[in-house]
Amino acid sequence: MNKVNDKMQKCSFCGAMASESDDNVLIQSENENSFICIDCIDTISLKMQKFKKKKAAIMSKKNLELSSLTPKRIKQFLDDYIIGQEEAKKIISVAVYNHYKSISIKERDPEIELEKSNIIMLGPSGCGKTAVVKALSKMLNVPFAIADASTLTAAGYVGSDVEVVLQRLLSSADNNVEEAQKGIVYIDEIDKISRKGENLSTTADPGHEEVQQALLKIIEGSIVDVPQKGNRKHPQGENIKMDTSNILFIVGGAFEGIEKIVAKRQKKGKTKIGFGSELKDDEKTYNELVNNVKVEDLKKFGMIPELLGRLPIICTMKELDENALIKILTEPKNALIKQYKRLLQEDGVELNVSDLALKAIANRAKERKTGARSLRSILEEILNPTMFDLPEKEVNQITLDINNNDFVVNYNK
Repeated sequence: MNKVNDKMQKCSFCGAMASESDDNVLIQSENENSFICIDCIDTISLKMQKFKKKKAAIMSKKNLELSSLTPKRIKQFLDDYIIGQEEAKKIISVAVYNHYKSISIKERDPEIELEKSNIIMLGPSGCGKTAVVKALSKMLNVPFAIADASTLTAAGYVGSDVEVVLQRLLSSADNNVEEAQKGIVYIDEIDKISRKGENLSTTADPGHEEVQQALLKIIEGSIVDVPQKGNRKHPQGENIKMDTSNILFIVGGAFEGIEKIVAKRQKKGKTKIGFGSELKDDEKTYNELVNNVKVEDLKKFGMIPELLGRLPIICTMKELDENALIKILTEPKNALIKQYKRLLQEDGVELNVSDLALKAIANRAKERKTGARSLRSILEEILNPTMFDLPEKEVNQITLDINNNDFVVNYNK
């Protein structure tokens, strides 16, 4: 940049003219198309200092909030959004607490080495895996990103590079690398990239193991080149370097069929006791079997040992029964029935749902075998015709009920 004393030139920001003295010298930009005066430079410098102080105060407050967390407080927050899954919520609460406590320790003592508490979650579709992670990110107020492992590919394949998950995390942090490096990444459908082992329900894919290897590099904690735009890294493109050492990675999947691997392991070596008697492993429920998943079972399913070694916390979530589904409809802070009540309240209408209707909705969700995930679509199917007409009807109250084994909406003026 060059100093300019030409009286004909003026500051591009405040419009002040240049003077022949040094009182108001203009600084010319490299492209020679714009100018800035000394006063504006001082003003910008002052504003930058205030911004940095404000940012430091926000980060200090956030760190204080994280440091005041305890496993019990984390679980209490999760209880407001997640029905049941008591053991899973405890495991996750301790893991998250230890993770952010480790970050705090390393910031005070950089010489110490503490491994991350990355988590692998197992459970059927709709059991609440994604809901747990979203609730965590809401409580912790940290950057959060979610990705579908089945869409990720290794270099040379059609799809998205694994680094795209970090790109999304960076985006959620408004491109603040420092904040993104303390965020949470949830990778769903991790079971869909298993290599073929004893998991006969999936088809072998030569790229699956390569995707696991690629994920390993970012999960274990390393400096990663993250593309600024698009789903692919370009050697000549602009990449941002991110340190993943303090990012909490949570991966989840249904792992359909793993209960058979567990049952087989538990039966191995056991023999019949007495004439005509045999062990009743086959009678164990899905929840009982999945609750006993070990690392060796996940290896046989098709997950590579190196990746499992970077996911030390195994958290299993139970299949939801009818009572749990009914509670999910009505009890959490973001319960669907509460949401629909509030929506209809805007039209001056009070929504009531009978116990029979709640039970029927839960049963329909069970039939679809998608857990809580299908509850919203079921309610939409039932209430959509009513919500279409309701704004133009003179009605103060409606009741969703069951009549002759079918859903009915009763209108009350």
